[in-house]
Amino acid sequence: MEQLPGKGAPLVELDLYRTFLVIVECGSFSKASEIIGRTPSAVSMQIKRLEAILGVTVFARENRSVRMTAEGEALLGYARKILLLNEEAVFLFRSPNVEGEVRFGAPSDFGTRFLPNILARFARTHPGVSVDVHLDGSPQLLKGLRQNELDLILYTARPDSDFALGGEIVYTEPLVWVGLEGGIAYQRDPVPLAVSISGCPWRRAARIALDKAEKPYRIAYQSFHSAGQEAALLADLAIAPFPASVVNSPLQRLDDRHNLPEIGNYNIILKESSSAGKATDAFARHVIESFKELNTASAPKAMSA
Repeated sequence: MEQLPGKGAPLVELDLYRTFLVIVECGSFSKASEIIGRTPSAVSMQIKRLEAILGVTVFARENRSVRMTAEGEALLGYARKILLLNEEAVFLFRSPNVEGEVRFGAPSDFGTRFLPNILARFARTHPGVSVDVHLDGSPQLLKGLRQNELDLILYTARPDSDFALGGEIVYTEPLVWVGLEGGIAYQRDPVPLAVSISGCPWRRAARIALDKAEKPYRIAYQSFHSAGQEAALLADLAIAPFPASVVNSPLQRLDDRHNLPEIGNYNIILKESSSAGKATDAFARHVIESFKELNTASAPKAMSA
């Protein structure tokens, strides 16, 4: 008989992984104890048990703060995957037999950033639901929802805009200026911008930031897709407002050292049609949980005790 997976290794209880992730997400042992419903000493004992099983230290205590060790950072991805796989297995057999179609809309830039993981996991737990994906700009997605052409949408909005009202914020991230490494586009006067089409929240946020700083600019390149904007950046013909998480070499983040103002954060918001059915409700819950996982992954490594 073939050896069973994990037969030669000690098993870690799921609750220990869950406590570890809660501490990382909320940034504190004491806050984690409130969320989990255990005393701080019990939470501390769980972490000590986890560390004993693994033979490593996952949190380093320093005065009144704690931080993940290198081993803790390595464990983070495994803990999340283990809990997600457990959740998928349970949902597969215990969730209601939901069937139907979800007309789902999202900005085009989300196509490669967020959707593959979201769709793949949902298909495993809800095989009877088909998801019809529409990629478009945020204003067009909101219009489609109002006209009952879409059941559920993800869209972007600035925190202080009217668009941010009426939905559930699932993710928040800074917008930053981006240009070519070693490039000079940011030095030009007026500064050339590569942006999306009119109505894009990122475009509006960039213009507001430059107007407040009284920095001259011109719209040099427009493209509905971020790949078109990125092409102008790679040619050192312009700079652009991009989410901080997508900035990779040969592009670089630009800031006040380059005489550019802060743009601020943007929100990713989930909004559901009032006439949506069970299939849409199930997919909406799945999207929310997926972004909670993403928020956990980007949690700060330095935490208070």
